[in-house]
Amino acid sequence: MADLVQYYGTGRRKSAIARVFLRPGSGEWKVNGKGFDEYFVTEQQRASAKRTLAVAEMAPNFDVVTTVSGGGVAAQADAVKMGVARALIEFNPELRKTLKAEGLLTRDARVKERKKYGQKGARKRFQFSKR
Repeated sequence: MADLVQYYGTGRRKSAIARVFLRPGSGEWKVNGKGFDEYFVTEQQRASAKRTLAVAEMAPNFDVVTTVSGGGVAAQADAVKMGVARALIEFNPELRKTLKAEGLLTRDARVKERKKYGQKGARKRFQFSKR
């Protein structure tokens, strides 16, 4: 039985987590069992998700299969972008310098700040009244 050749990478952004599998192929994308254009609706999301393969100039060489959960669709697109970058490094460690220079391996750690007690939100206070 022939072994399935694939490269794995995990990407995260906010509360979105993407499990990305790169398989040698013709450039086909599947996200949660759906087509790429069906899942990522806006052009900005599509460009964000495909950016890593465009930078590495490997877009037609791999089929991409991803499972994404949590967060919103924009955060999921960024998570896919990071997952693809990590999978590409598993495929070819020499790409690390190029991807790092583009900032594709850096985890964007910005998340929503929690609401504090005694306040209306994370920073906003209740209205103050002297009298």
